[in-house]
Amino acid sequence: MTTWLDRDRLRADCGDCVALCCVAPSFTASADFAIDKPAGVVCPNLASDDRCTIHERLRESGFPGCAAYDCFGAGQRVATGARTPELFEAFAAMRRRHELLWYLAEAAELADGALHGDALAAADALERDAIAVDDVGRLLDRAAELARGGPPASDRAGADLIGRDLRHIDLRAADLRGAYLIRADLRGVDLALADIRSADLRGADLRGARLEHVLYLTRSQLGAADCDEATTVPHWLRRQER
Repeated sequence: MTTWLDRDRLRADCGDCVALCCVAPSFTASADFAIDKPAGVVCPNLASDDRCTIHERLRESGFPGCAAYDCFGAGQRVATGARTPELFEAFAAMRRRHELLWYLAEAAELADGALHGDALAAADALERDAIAVDDVGRLLDRAAELARGGPPASDRAGADLIGRDLRHIDLRAADLRGAYLIRADLRGVDLALADIRSADLRGADLRGARLEHVLYLTRSQLGAADCDEATTVPHWLRRQER
């Protein structure tokens, strides 16, 4: 049975990679990236030793998207030899797989481990490409429902909440999957048992927000938002360096 539900194995180890995240993806000049870069082209900020020359000042240099990026440990797992189109494809596929494994690691612990065995089996099947993404999603939904003790308190999946002041809206146990929370004001908001899978938190104001019991939070989401020392996070999630 797989051991890939160990979150430490789903953390990026840049020293054991070949800077795939600085080459494989494309990005467009925007609030997240200062320049355009086509897929497969080396970022101009990457040195010959595969180290980012502006790593310590990414945000100040106009690259907050890089500061928030997380490969979930996919890079070091596929990095072998020269960077090729085939390697880029493998990296993208492995990152998608590792993100699902990250969610499954949490599902295995929810509701006092009620679905622990199912999550382990799904992770094992995922490693063998023997399970559909939709089936994994349904298992994650079941785990969230068990944790909440029922269906979501409110359905805001995919909602456009960009720039909204949400401080006086009860979002506990809400379905926020895929919601657009870009620059939303969530200061002091309690997001206990809210499902935020794939929610866009870029620039969201999470100062003082209570995230310790939110469902399916990732390091990338946390790193893309504005947090402070009063922001609470799950004990197993290391806060991004700002």
